[in-house]
Amino acid sequence: MGFIDRVDAGRQLAGALQHLRTEDVVVLGLPRGGVPVAAEVARVLGAPLDVIVVRKLGVPFQPELALGAVGEGDVLVLNERIFHWAHVSEAELAEIERRGRGEVERRARRFRRDRARLPLSGRTALLVDDGIATGATARAACQVARAQGAVRVVLAAPVCAPDAAARLREEVDELVCLELPHRFLGVGQSYGDFSQVADEEVADLLRRAVHEEPTPSAPAHGDPPPHTSEVRIPVGAVQLEGRLVLPDGAAGVIVFAHGSGSSRHSPRNRYVAGVLQRAGLATLLVDLLTPQEETSRGHVFDIDLLGRRLVGVTEWVAHRPECAQLPVGYFGASTGAAAALYAASQVDVAAVVSRGGRPDLAGPRLGEVRAPTLLIVGEHDRPVIELNRRAQARLRCENRLEIVPGATHLFEEPGTLELAAALARTWFVDHLAPVRLART
Repeated sequence: MGFIDRVDAGRQLAGALQHLRTEDVVVLGLPRGGVPVAAEVARVLGAPLDVIVVRKLGVPFQPELALGAVGEGDVLVLNERIFHWAHVSEAELAEIERRGRGEVERRARRFRRDRARLPLSGRTALLVDDGIATGATARAACQVARAQGAVRVVLAAPVCAPDAAARLREEVDELVCLELPHRFLGVGQSYGDFSQVADEEVADLLRRAVHEEPTPSAPAHGDPPPHTSEVRIPVGAVQLEGRLVLPDGAAGVIVFAHGSGSSRHSPRNRYVAGVLQRAGLATLLVDLLTPQEETSRGHVFDIDLLGRRLVGVTEWVAHRPECAQLPVGYFGASTGAAAALYAASQVDVAAVVSRGGRPDLAGPRLGEVRAPTLLIVGEHDRPVIELNRRAQARLRCENRLEIVPGATHLFEEPGTLELAAALARTWFVDHLAPVRLART
C-alpha cells in the first residue's frame, strides 16, 4: 500500500475505522509522530482529538527493561513480574515514578498548553500511532487509557510489525493495522515522507482541533454524499424554512428545535447535525418562527406555539416520500428542548435529546412524554442543572441526565460540544435503530 506522508496515512486509516462512528470515541495520538495521523482520523470520524502522554519506567540497573509506565491522572501501571524480579525497593520505585511523572507533566504542558485532558471515563479510547515497531509504548499507552476509565480500547496504526501485532491483540479490545510487512525493517519503510514531527506541530494540531468552531468533515472516501434540500414547510398560516439532509440508507430523521436567539444556521446545531449524519441519520434543521416572529420575545418563549409548530413539522416529515417510513427523533436546545418535549407528548417519536435545555418549560406536558429522553447539561451551568433535575423527576418515560465536564451553557469550552454531540448520537442510534427494524 504505502503512504505519501502521515496525513495520507491518517486518511487511509480513517477509512478502516468507520465502524467507530456510532461510538463515543476520543481519538488519542501518541506524540509526536502519531498526532498528525490521529488528527486526520479525528477529522474524518468527527471525534475529539487529544494526546495520550505516557512515560515508560525502566529498571534502575537496566533502563531499557520496562518496569511499568506512568500517565496523566496519577496513573501508574506496573509490570509486577519485572518489579519482583528486579527487587526494586519502594523508595526506588517512588523516585523512578516521581521523575516519570515530572516528564509526563512537562510534555503534557508543552503539547496542550492551557488545555485540560479530555476525560476517558465510560468512552472508547482510539489510540493512534504512525507505526508500531516493538509495541512497548503503545502497550503502555493502552494500559494507561484503560486505567483512566476507558471502557473500550482500540489501537490503530497504518503499519505494524507482525510480531508486535500478535502481542498487542491480547492487550486491546481491537487492533486495526493497514500493513503488516512480512519483512519489517522499520516504520519509515512504508512512508514517502517520514520526517520528524516537532513539538510545535503537535501543539498546533491540538490547538486547531479544540479552539476552532467544530465543523462536520466531508464524507470519507467511498461514502456517498448526503442529499441536501432547502425546504419550505407549511404549518397553519405560515411557511417555515428548513434544511433537510438525507444520507443514503438513513435509519431515522432527527428534527432540530432551536433555542431562543438561534436558527437553522447555528454553527453548534449544524455541527451536531453533521455528527448525526455521519452516523447514518437524516437531519432537519427548521426555524419554528418566521423572521418577523423572531423579533418578539413573547414568541420565542411561547412553548405552546413552538410545540404545535413542531408537531406540524413532524406531520410534514411523515408525508414526505423519502422520510415516510423513518422513525423521528427530536433534538432541542435551550427553549427548543421544551418545544421538543411538548411535541413528544402529542405525537409518536422514537427519542428526544435536550442540550443545555429548559425542559421545565414544558410544564404539565412532561408527564405525558413517552419517548426515551436524554438531558445533557454543562457541569458549570448550575441553575439549568437544577431545572433539568426537577423536570427529570416529572418524566414517566425512560430518561437519563448527563453532565458534561467543564461545559457552560453554550458548550463553548474545548471538547465539550463534541462530547455532547457524541452522547446525542449514541442515544439516537440506540433508540431509532430498533424502531426502524420493527417497521421493516
